[in-house]
Amino acid sequence: MQQDILINWSPQETRVAMVEHGAVQELHVERTLERGLVGNVYLGKVARVLPGMQSAFMDIGLERAAFLHVADVWHPPAEGETISAARTAQALIPIERQVFEGQALMVQVIKDPMGTKGARLSTQISIAGRMLVFLPQDDHVGVSQKIPLAQREDLRQRVQTLAGSEGGGFILRTNAEDAQDTELADDIAYLRKAWARIKSASLKLPPTSLLHQDLNLLQRVLRDLVGESTQTIRVDSREQFEALQIFGAEFMPQAVKKLQHYKGERPIFDLYAIDEEIAKALGRRVDLKSGGYLIIDQTEALTTVDVNTGGYVGARNFDDTIFKTNLEAAQAIARQLRLRNLGGIIVADFIDMARTDHRDAVLTEFKKQLARDRVKTMAGGFSQLGLVEMTRKRTRESLAHMLCEPCPVCEGKGIVKTARSVVYDIFREILREARQFNPQEFRIVAAPKVIELFLDEESQHLAGLSEFIGKPVSLQSENAMGQEQYDIVLL
Repeated sequence: MQQDILINWSPQETRVAMVEHGAVQELHVERTLERGLVGNVYLGKVARVLPGMQSAFMDIGLERAAFLHVADVWHPPAEGETISAARTAQALIPIERQVFEGQALMVQVIKDPMGTKGARLSTQISIAGRMLVFLPQDDHVGVSQKIPLAQREDLRQRVQTLAGSEGGGFILRTNAEDAQDTELADDIAYLRKAWARIKSASLKLPPTSLLHQDLNLLQRVLRDLVGESTQTIRVDSREQFEALQIFGAEFMPQAVKKLQHYKGERPIFDLYAIDEEIAKALGRRVDLKSGGYLIIDQTEALTTVDVNTGGYVGARNFDDTIFKTNLEAAQAIARQLRLRNLGGIIVADFIDMARTDHRDAVLTEFKKQLARDRVKTMAGGFSQLGLVEMTRKRTRESLAHMLCEPCPVCEGKGIVKTARSVVYDIFREILREARQFNPQEFRIVAAPKVIELFLDEESQHLAGLSEFIGKPVSLQSENAMGQEQYDIVLL
């Protein structure tokens, strides 16, 4: 599938959009002051070991302590032992027998801090190159599952020969499928130099130091996003275009010929109305072309997607209407997961289908669309309740969490108390305070809508309350207050 990559750069923010056949499929945003940490290597210091959680908190120089689970404490497998068997055996050794408070450990961030959670760490270091991922603490050579089976063994043998006996393991990335030996050898040399720099820094720098920083978003575009299907990479900054040409010539020569400096008068993101797509991706509702729609709700625990027929009544019968809506929804859901960068547990509630062949066709289409995702996804079948449960690997914040914050009025609930509910809360609060204090007057300071209700429909109740407590009650409207906010001033 043909794709174009558009890069909008400014000193404070870099935005990247991947467009396929005129539709935005992925959005990536990196801000200079909020750069992601995934891939960074630190010399961490164990701050606290928690045997009950089989985890340790580590100080790596960030605001919040980072998190190291026992399953992410790496020890190379013994001779003849598989990696999975080594991981299982390692996880059985209690963490308090593997690390201790005050210990300095080289660690790598595998998940960015999210919400109230600190970064997640691993002691297995991996350094990504153009075609290979270097595993300096291992000697295993693996191959991407996306490379055809017939080519995997040949590629594995070639890399083992080129790597020699210097040590370290490698994983061949998807774009190494047609790589020449010289390209693989260059990648191996670059990765080993990077590891040598990290080791040298770990011996010289104090704990909590940053030893290695992953590439910035512009460089990762060339390393991770560009493939055979990429037609153009358009950059709207001449300075960054020239910097990418230099970087690409050294590490990704195939990508350089696709680079273009965009000189148009219109902003580059206006070419495909990408700012409009960003605005839509921050909303709950996604309209389908047929007239149906999706409702997407992102919570701390999971993301839910509800499919509705809406105004779609175009098929021959009710079953076909539902089937066609669900088929379109399967494509739209897969796209929205990529566009919004949603991760973790995701539950899709398709419209109930009576026919088994319809359910099978929708599930097949859904999995086909998910297979296009570069991020690892796993989807099950329809549950007894008609739900499809899936997981999508989460390493960075979603688009909504990166661009938005909870509403200061509703505090992220999405709802606020009605003005009448606030009025009755104030009545109860005045009664409570009248029993404890004896002021000359009570003054209510609240939002205009609440004060308006006191003056109109609730005026009789307010007069009754004033008579009951034997004190006058005055009102003051405050525009700056949210609907749930109020003060009761004792005069």
